[in-house]
Amino acid sequence: MSFSEHIFKAYDIRGLHPQELNEELAYKIGRAFARLRQKEAGKDKIKIVVGRDMRLSSPALFTEVKRGLLEQGADVVDIGLSSTPTFYFAVSYYGYDGGMLVSASHNPKEYNGVKIVRSGAAPFGRGTGMEELRDLVKSDRFVFNGEAGIEEKKENIVDEEVKLCEAFADLKKIRSMKIALDTANAMGIIYLDRMFRDLPQIKLVKINSKLDGTFPAHQADPLQEKNMGDLKKLVLAESADLGIATDGDGDRIFFVDNEGKRIKPEIMRGIIAQTFLRDNPGAVICYDIRPGKITEDMILAAGGKPLVTMVGHSLIKKQMLETGAIFGGESSGHFFVKFPHGVYEAPVIAALRFLQELSASGLSSAEFVKPLDKYFHSGEINFTVKDKDGVLRRLKEKYVDAEINYLDGLTFTYPDFWFNVRASNTEPLLRLNLEAMADKLMKEKIIEIREIIETT
Repeated sequence: MSFSEHIFKAYDIRGLHPQELNEELAYKIGRAFARLRQKEAGKDKIKIVVGRDMRLSSPALFTEVKRGLLEQGADVVDIGLSSTPTFYFAVSYYGYDGGMLVSASHNPKEYNGVKIVRSGAAPFGRGTGMEELRDLVKSDRFVFNGEAGIEEKKENIVDEEVKLCEAFADLKKIRSMKIALDTANAMGIIYLDRMFRDLPQIKLVKINSKLDGTFPAHQADPLQEKNMGDLKKLVLAESADLGIATDGDGDRIFFVDNEGKRIKPEIMRGIIAQTFLRDNPGAVICYDIRPGKITEDMILAAGGKPLVTMVGHSLIKKQMLETGAIFGGESSGHFFVKFPHGVYEAPVIAALRFLQELSASGLSSAEFVKPLDKYFHSGEINFTVKDKDGVLRRLKEKYVDAEINYLDGLTFTYPDFWFNVRASNTEPLLRLNLEAMADKLMKEKIIEIREIIETT
């Protein structure tokens, strides 16, 4: 069949509905994934978890993904509405053969997609099966002469997920406080509501908490500062001790201090890493290569082994599985935990551990974070360029005296500033992240680098 092949991306399938991803294609994606897993397992009888988010197009796509799996002979475990962390938990904790989640994460309402994992919630993406899946869908040849699969429903998964996560904290040590929530009318509210049910000492103030696939308040992407405005105002208006935001599918979590300022993900990553290192002295902690030096500082201070990875949640999880890392974090707000049954995002653990650390400190969230906020970060700046290679070549010529790392794009390190430039996997973009010891230097270097990129 004919379709837009670019929707088969590095980490998932994602495109406009119905122009790029429609019900017919969803059906064939379901069949193709079942066929691939059957071949890998060497058997026709496999069990695949299927869930969905609250987007308006999700129910129809969800139905067709299930139909494809069932007609290919796979048994389906229907978990209904589910965040991505709950989906990962369901696949790995109960020992199923894989999973498919209909969701477009933080993308605008016009989009939808499919997240796919193998057993153990192991990543499925570019280099780990996505190309084979795309080609099988394209061939439109699904050989199967056996019996159709059987569908079952599984409920109360969030209860068990939260119970597992609560074992990583001591709820009695979390003090009374007021917390503001903005889940952007998306999936994070399900696990957060369940988590806070076990914390009666916490007073919640919630906005945008009703599931709504039209995203009436704002896009469900807290990484963009404009989407954090409602939460910051709420924290200040309610004199809250902390604010929490989650993205569209709930696999990323962000925090705002009591002064209405974002707590940088690299700081939060370091805080949580230190809690894991207290329990696991000398352990490996993974984090992506985008600047966030405070994370490395805090891992080393706690006696851990920092390990830099490429950008991308599936790449970090792969590295954690290969190295035995106990915790990992991505600059975009993902926090990964090594469980006996798999490695995946656990925002509940991130939240609980931070609340416990904050409680033990006796400080406000702003006071707690302030000493750690000592580097000046540009945020991610995107440039549309035609000649990516030419830009990278010019940067190497200009900063030839730097320490250069080629792990993911180019990372240039000097004693007082450091930056990473990498190409987008799917768009004609270069992404710049820069950090410096001083705000003035950071701003000067952005101007300098911007001129090189924009004149190439």
